[in-house]
Amino acid sequence: MTNNAPLSSGPSSRFARCAVPCALLLLSTTASAHGGHLDDAWHGTTAAIAAGWAHPYSGADHLAAMLAVGLWSALTMRCMWPAPLVFATMLLVGALLGMAGVAWSAVEPAIAVSALVLGLLVVTRSRWPAAAGLALTAVFALAHGIAHGQQLGTVHGSWVLAGLLTATLLLHTVGIALGLAAQRGSFLQRGLPRASGSAVVLAGASALWPAVA
Repeated sequence: MTNNAPLSSGPSSRFARCAVPCALLLLSTTASAHGGHLDDAWHGTTAAIAAGWAHPYSGADHLAAMLAVGLWSALTMRCMWPAPLVFATMLLVGALLGMAGVAWSAVEPAIAVSALVLGLLVVTRSRWPAAAGLALTAVFALAHGIAHGQQLGTVHGSWVLAGLLTATLLLHTVGIALGLAAQRGSFLQRGLPRASGSAVVLAGASALWPAVA
């Protein structure tokens, strides 16, 4: 005999009919929230990298000094990469110190002096002993790093620093490329270092003047 009785509508059946839609709703809400967190994290990361990347371009003295390090290295040093790498390393150290709250009251004048001195070194093609040149570069980089660290803050700190270092190394590379180009022709040999170095000196002097006036 065939049993045509309706399906049970007891408590367990009613629980199942209620639980399945609720579970699906919970899963969809969780997935949506997780996706939102990922989007927020992604936008936060890219914004942090962009902020770090843009920072060396925020001031003419920062930009000029970083270009000058690469240019001076290519023009006067037997091995052109140690000075830019020392600068990038000490920039990172300084940025970490700045993010940690270390203050240097004379940091802005020091940055301006760095551009002024590096510009003069490019103009004159002054050749320094390797150790002295690296030490000078390290001190200047520390000042730049502290200033960047104080201004950038600690939010997304590692990504900010990644953008900052990438931009710094790019500027060093552009400076090296200019230095190598200056060694290829008589006109460039005479004109490019003087013009570039003079522009760096001008940037440094312009930044230094308000501090001493």
